[in-house]
Amino acid sequence: MNPKPDLDAAVSQVRDLYAEWERRPLERHCVGVSDCCRFKLTGRTPYLTRGEALVAARAWRAAGRTEITAPADGSCPFLHPETGKCRIYDGRPFGCRTHFCAAAGGPAARSAVRGLIQRLEAIDTRLGGAGGINLPMAVKDALARHAGITGGLRKRSHP
Repeated sequence: MNPKPDLDAAVSQVRDLYAEWERRPLERHCVGVSDCCRFKLTGRTPYLTRGEALVAARAWRAAGRTEITAPADGSCPFLHPETGKCRIYDGRPFGCRTHFCAAAGGPAARSAVRGLIQRLEAIDTRLGGAGGINLPMAVKDALARHAGITGGLRKRSHP
């Protein structure tokens, strides 16, 4: 029998990995136009591992939200329709952090992210995943699998 994965440890490991990426001295020029968040426009949707999806789902729940709705315009469900800002910025996935859009300088070099991606994949395997899933579906799955998650904590049921 497989032991139940430690979700808090997985979330911590993903967040540590994100922090490591942020500390790297890479030249990026994101101008905040949010074009990369408009999946239908770019033809690109980030694929998330289970660990990344769990971090995003916890950020979504921490903001008091429980469901993911696909916007009619094909943009990211976390993109605020009026402000154009990410509603889970601190919990945004790795693909969003590596700025694949042209305005930010294009995608980060594979050599710069390879080791981090491999660590995300190892976390995914420990959580029972089998590779990345497109962002909306990955987060919906995380919300469904872990219905009691809020922020970094699990809700406790009281008798």
